Amino acid sequence: MVTATNRAQSISLAIFDVDGVLTDGGLYLDDNGVESKRFHARDGLGLRMLQSAGVELAIITGRTSGVVAHRSSELDIKHVYQGRKDKLPAFEELCKATGKTPDEIAYMGDDIVDLPVMSRVGLALTVPNACDEIAAISHWVSSASGGNGAAREACEFILRAKGQYSNAIERYLV
Repeated sequence: MVTATNRAQSISLAIFDVDGVLTDGGLYLDDNGVESKRFHARDGLGLRMLQSAGVELAIITGRTSGVVAHRSSELDIKHVYQGRKDKLPAFEELCKATGKTPDEIAYMGDDIVDLPVMSRVGLALTVPNACDEIAAISHWVSSASGGNGAAREACEFILRAKGQYSNAIERYLV
C-alpha cells in the first residue's frame, strides 16, 4: 500500500485552494462590498520553506480577489488561477505550463469544487472540516483548520517526507 508519506516524497508542485484552506473560509465584506481575507503568517512561512526546498507553488481558487493577488505576490507564488469555478481546466493548464505530471503534484482543498483536481493528483491534502466527499479521497488531513496553520502543517509534512525539513529550518536555528 502506498502511504501519504510515500506519495509526498515525489511532490515537486503544491497547489492550494484559498477559501477554507489558506483562509478560514469566511467572506468578510464591508458596507461597500469590499472583501478582505485573513491569512495566517505561519502558513506563509511554511509556503516559503517549501519553495526553498525546490517545490513550486500554485493557487487555484473559484473566487477572484485583489487580496489573493496581493498575498500571492508577497509569497512569490507565480502560478495563480483566480475565478476558476471549474478548477480542472486550470489544473490542466498548470500541468502543461510546468511540465509536471499529476503524480508530482499535491493539492490541498476542502470542498466539492476541489474534487476533480484532488482525484487526479499524487497527493490529496485537506483540512479537518472538509466536506465528506473530499475527506473520502484525501491521503492526509491536517489537525489545524483552514486559515489557522493547516497549510503550514501540509508544507511541513511534505518537507519531512522528502527528508528536507531539517534543511528548511536550519537557518532559523541559533
